Amino acid sequence: MELHKDLGLDTLIQHYGEEEKVHGAVAPPIYQNSLFVFDSIDELGEAMSKTPSGPQHHYSRISNPSLDIVEQKLAMLEGTETCKVLGSGQAALTMAVMSCVKQGSHIVCVDTAYGPLMQLVGDYLARFGISHTFVDGSEVNEVVAAIRPETTAIYLESPSSLIFRLQDMGAIAQIAKERGISTICDNTYNTPLHMKPHDIGIDIVCHSATKYLGGHSDLTAGILCTSNERMEKIVRYEVNLLGSILHPFQAWLLNRSLRTLSLRLSRHEETGNAVASWLEARDEIERVNHIGLATYPQRDLYKRMMSGSGGLFSFEPKIQDPVKIKAFCDSLNIFQRGVSWGGFESLVVTMPVKPLGYDRQTWVVRLFCGLEDPKDLIADLKQGMGHLAEER
Repeated sequence: MELHKDLGLDTLIQHYGEEEKVHGAVAPPIYQNSLFVFDSIDELGEAMSKTPSGPQHHYSRISNPSLDIVEQKLAMLEGTETCKVLGSGQAALTMAVMSCVKQGSHIVCVDTAYGPLMQLVGDYLARFGISHTFVDGSEVNEVVAAIRPETTAIYLESPSSLIFRLQDMGAIAQIAKERGISTICDNTYNTPLHMKPHDIGIDIVCHSATKYLGGHSDLTAGILCTSNERMEKIVRYEVNLLGSILHPFQAWLLNRSLRTLSLRLSRHEETGNAVASWLEARDEIERVNHIGLATYPQRDLYKRMMSGSGGLFSFEPKIQDPVKIKAFCDSLNIFQRGVSWGGFESLVVTMPVKPLGYDRQTWVVRLFCGLEDPKDLIADLKQGMGHLAEER
């Protein structure tokens, strides 16, 4: 099979990297082995001296043929030269950040990024003399003002966790390049189908493939996409010294899941928009934080950067009584209580937040709309609304 670059994206997702059929198998085989042997010590030494890729596999902690196909597909989708598939999304984020810092470095990071990443930047790296500044990120000038002479990385997540704020990544990336600062973006929410950060200047693009890319709540994985030059250093140091790649069977599952990504993402987006619109009209709700709504405050930026939304958003109840808010969450039947998202099932979680720009701590309810019937999800929310009704 010969693939042409002008083929449709869905066609490429099905076949890219799979042109060669091993023994004619339509689904790629799983290389469930820990190491690779060579005919001579010199050949082994040559393989170990190079950045592992293609025929240079020598140890499955570093690389494995089962990962080659899914890494080729993901690099193609993100528009980067290369990709590495790792054991978790946090592993990808950690390795990306660590590849951009040294003792005395400074990081600019959005203050509503993924919680464990903020803990890494805000607490853990301080042990090694690495400082940080958290910013709202909604205004480019605010990000620029936080840059110091020792800044080596800017970390973005657009939209960000829980509050779903956007950053003008193209403008920020251009300024960062002019100053020799690396940029990192968590693109988990969007997937490369709705936004390609590398195309607008971001240096390193990361994903929790546990979410949409995996899509079935049966695997944990992380994605790191960047240039060949950066990846060579990341594999030689961060991957080799800090962790390991994804296991072969998990990579096989991930490749399987990518085949239905556009179908699933379209359904999540349609359902998410329907449920968010219904919630926005409810008297019990103060605000719905969803980029797919026409009333979203950064609507122009959303339409400029992205081609679609998804099934994940949050809302802020008018009643800020945590007991009642938790009772609402516990009363839901189809929405299950859980922290991860991106799978077939709908989820709910609640927590207090106080990001920059909020004058007080606010309880938010985060919903993920799965693949269930939208009418059933709305009915489930409706039957629980009594817990959020204001007392009269």
